[in-house]
Amino acid sequence: MQTYKKDINAWAYEQARLLRAGRFDLIDVEHVAGEIEDVGKSEQRELASRMAVLLAHLLKWKYQPERRGASREKAIRAQRKEISYALDESPSLAPKLQEPHWLDMAWARAVAQAVNETGLDCFPDECPWSIQDEVLSESWLPE
Repeated sequence: MQTYKKDINAWAYEQARLLRAGRFDLIDVEHVAGEIEDVGKSEQRELASRMAVLLAHLLKWKYQPERRGASREKAIRAQRKEISYALDESPSLAPKLQEPHWLDMAWARAVAQAVNETGLDCFPDECPWSIQDEVLSESWLPE
């Protein structure tokens, strides 16, 4: 029997084989439960990452008007689509978009990315835009 700490990949395949075979008595329940929870956390991290990238693009759009163009607009649309796909695949993630702590984290990452990519340091401490009505709206761009 493979151990979780020795070779997680082999362990995962063995656990899947045991589940399919109905050998529930041999399942490493605690670690399987932890791995399932980690899948959810991974989805949350991916959504936060996509949101941070989108917000960074919107910041660059607003604060670098001279660099507005089709490629930046395409990048914004692409991130919105990725977020939409993530929410379609996992609707239970949608409440994250309303959690102040989660939004603060995504905003902080977006500002750090925008500062790093532009050299500007003039961005607001808090997101000034409505997530649903503006940030995720297909047609909205900050002025």
